[in-house]
Amino acid sequence: MTDKKNIILAFGNKQFNNALIELRPHLNFNLKVISDLDNDISIKNCQGVIIHEDVLGNNNLKNIITNVEINKIIFHESKKIKGFENIEKLSLPTSVDQINKIILNNIIKNKFRINSSLRINDYVLNKNSRKLIKKDISMELTEKEIELIELLKSKSYTKKKEILTMIWQYSDQADTHTVETHIYRLRKKIKEKFNDETFIKSEKKGYTI
Repeated sequence: MTDKKNIILAFGNKQFNNALIELRPHLNFNLKVISDLDNDISIKNCQGVIIHEDVLGNNNLKNIITNVEINKIIFHESKKIKGFENIEKLSLPTSVDQINKIILNNIIKNKFRINSSLRINDYVLNKNSRKLIKKDISMELTEKEIELIELLKSKSYTKKKEILTMIWQYSDQADTHTVETHIYRLRKKIKEKFNDETFIKSEKKGYTI
């Protein structure tokens, strides 16, 4: 069922745009295809954007591509897209299910980032500075560590496979060992910096903060 609040803008060539329009009845988000790239483009109220590789060089899209506040997904047919390392990519051809999954996962991630800071017990997670802070002590975090903490905070318990799906699903090398390794390293950093061994707890139901 389409969620009208989750607006996703799509930018591409005519063939790509027409293909998306045909898929619209099967999409679980509100797709708005932008065919005219010559005029000013507003991304107000949208939850993310889809950009086909053929229009990446368009001048009017440069501000969108460099905007760190909006989630972007590049749909591509080339084996490798050079540059754009921090933008998620989806290789074509693909399935409707995969499009829905990657879009909805990005919408969820976007909602996690709405607030610039998040209070976690005695800590403050500052996403702008990428730091975990407790009183006058702070520790720098990677983007994946921030996403991991946000996800664990958003639920009572989170299982390994769910963490993998939400954060690493589209990485070819990701498995549950990836989750275990990142949690181990994050726990070690927190213990060394804050002398806290209980920030991330592991129970039968899953991980919890």
